[in-house]
Amino acid sequence: MSGTPRTPPWTIESLRTAIAERQTTATAEAERCLERIAADPTHAYLTVSAERARAQAARVDALAEKGDPLPALAGVTLAVKDIFSTAGLRTTCGSKILENYVPAYDATAVERIEAAGAVIVGKANCDEFAMGSSTENSGYGPTRNPRALDRVPGGSSGGSAAAVAGELAVAALGTDTGGSIRQPAAFCGIVGLLPTYGRVSRFGLAAFASSLDHPGPMARSARDAAHLLQVMAGADARDATSAREPVPDYVAGLEQPVLAGRAGGRRLRLGVPREVFGHPGIEPGVAEAVQAALAQLELAGAELVSISLPRSPAAIAVYYVLATAEASSNLARYDGVRFGHRAPAGTLAEMYRRTRDEGFGAEVKRRILLGTYVLSAGYYDAYYRKAQQVRTLIARDFAAAFAQVDLICTPTTPTTAFRLGEKAADPLELYLADIFTVPADLAGVPAISVPCGDSQGLPVGLQFVGPAFSEGTLLAAAHEWEQLRGTPRGT
Repeated sequence: MSGTPRTPPWTIESLRTAIAERQTTATAEAERCLERIAADPTHAYLTVSAERARAQAARVDALAEKGDPLPALAGVTLAVKDIFSTAGLRTTCGSKILENYVPAYDATAVERIEAAGAVIVGKANCDEFAMGSSTENSGYGPTRNPRALDRVPGGSSGGSAAAVAGELAVAALGTDTGGSIRQPAAFCGIVGLLPTYGRVSRFGLAAFASSLDHPGPMARSARDAAHLLQVMAGADARDATSAREPVPDYVAGLEQPVLAGRAGGRRLRLGVPREVFGHPGIEPGVAEAVQAALAQLELAGAELVSISLPRSPAAIAVYYVLATAEASSNLARYDGVRFGHRAPAGTLAEMYRRTRDEGFGAEVKRRILLGTYVLSAGYYDAYYRKAQQVRTLIARDFAAAFAQVDLICTPTTPTTAFRLGEKAADPLELYLADIFTVPADLAGVPAISVPCGDSQGLPVGLQFVGPAFSEGTLLAAAHEWEQLRGTPRGT
């Protein structure tokens, strides 16, 4: 990376200001980012969109030269998880079955982000069809954690997390179905936000589990995440599940103190589930870092309240029944007939079999088989219907908890980032990496992961969970935590 001087990591606001005041240009920052990507040891990107990035940077610079007001994300280099449709730009979903697929349209989230001036520098690596917790299930090889190259970055949005943590983009788009934004954010030491289901449009998102998929922002600070969500959020006529709730000013809301200054002078009540710290899989270093963070939050004015989420131990089982059932249905479209890879064969049935056998990886095949099984006539009531009933009970547990507290606090993950290949032989052990993140997805409520310390030199994430459409409170709490802890990376 010789030839281009290093600069401190930009924030969205500092970069926009620097471009507006002509201290730098969007083109210079895009070129600097592309140069770093070319020397990237983490394999964060699957496709680099140099031409698209340069064209967008030139448009931003033209506005700056004329002295026109710059849009909210002007010049912000952005990594887009390769699960979002991008017009004219290869979209693989991390799968060989879509190796050469080029969509004709942009996902709504991509469209809105780019309209706000963001410079898309590439498509980030991910577990195949977002199925995984380590990015080791990508059909194009794993991504490595920038904090420790022998470790995973988490998944399935591991490439997005690595791009932000490794300064290969200012921010990124990810998706969260069972923890796939928050878990890699925790592993890589950045901020990851799971919005309320429906807060961000799913149009143009390759479906894994339609009732669980949440697009969301990944950034180096809560303020940057607020800027991204401000642009992404809102109703979309092309997505029937997008919420019609008004979108508040998330960035302005960061200035409101929440820990000791709630409406009416009441302190922020933080619920701490009794089931969490007694979990046998939690590493001592993770528990210690999160407990220290909770103690610091209490000293700052928050009130800690012991609560119970009694059905949370069933969340992983429920998730892997429902998510695989929806995946088996959603992935039926990849059959070699309409788009994507097509294997040569003598009959239609043989073409189906060969196409899916060659195109899908082992984890995707496993989940399709599991999903088809639980939806079959003999087992639908015993598994799928029962899982839906327990999902309802999990959502009720959250509703009961939020009648007592404002937010819930847990570790984001039970462990720090594990070594590449460490859990590959045991899928069930890998699934447990999402034990603290899955419940929020099942309940459809928002959550955010913020760094809260290290354990043996690896990042630990603190998770705040809130009631539906409480993203403003979550971002404000995360922002205030960052100020308590010290200046976050990237400011």
